[in-house]
Amino acid sequence: MNPADARRLKDGDLETREENLRLLLVRAGEGDASAKEALCAVVRDYPEYHRSLYSRALNRAAVFGDDTLKQPLLASLADTRYNCQAWAAMGCAALGFRDAVPGLVAMLDHSQEMAREQAVIALGTLGDESVVPALTPLLRDSIAGMRERTAEALGMIGGDAALAALWNEFEHRQYFRIGYIASALAKFAPDVIPRLCEAANSDDPDQRYWAAVALGSTGDDRAVPTLERLMAHDRGSTVFDGMVSVAAKKGLRTLRRIQAAIAARES
Repeated sequence: MNPADARRLKDGDLETREENLRLLLVRAGEGDASAKEALCAVVRDYPEYHRSLYSRALNRAAVFGDDTLKQPLLASLADTRYNCQAWAAMGCAALGFRDAVPGLVAMLDHSQEMAREQAVIALGTLGDESVVPALTPLLRDSIAGMRERTAEALGMIGGDAALAALWNEFEHRQYFRIGYIASALAKFAPDVIPRLCEAANSDDPDQRYWAAVALGSTGDDRAVPTLERLMAHDRGSTVFDGMVSVAAKKGLRTLRRIQAAIAARES
């Protein structure tokens, strides 16, 4: 590491140090080994650096991080005095450190919303099915963003337990608007499509509405007949005045957009 790079992150006013860190990130993105080492030092020796530099560096951990950062990040994950646990969670997720899972689960009860949210996101990224029981209660969290991040995480983790948790919330809704549950269920396609088609026959118009949303998000042609039927014949409305037929129409548009995007990538 170039000693000058380290000094630029420790000397001078904070605004100047932040600008020096930004320039290091640019250099690291271009493959500069000295810049990467200077950034790694911020994470490895984090108590010596301002929290602003640490957090800004970990926003881009994938640009410079390596396995030497595992133990420092695990330490920071539990360091309540330094108070950058949310960014430590980001770094662990970006670098794929599965050893962080116990610490991330412990953060689900953190007093700071951002720390809890980043723990949920990291757990979804790391994809450990063992954490599903810890995440499931957050599907009913009082904070909407937490419910949404949890559903996304369960969709990323996959597996029978995650599907069961999402499906239970789909059937026994505590909240009226559960588009995030529908989107997460769509990730279990094609296996979940028959269950969603069956739900589209429910006596509950709210369940039919969200089934239509989920089916559209699968991007799968097997959902088309059910969506077309709902669009043409279902006149049900939800508790929030949403029309099932409209949800089905939007679902068909979403399905076609997904298919078009996939086709464009493949070509």
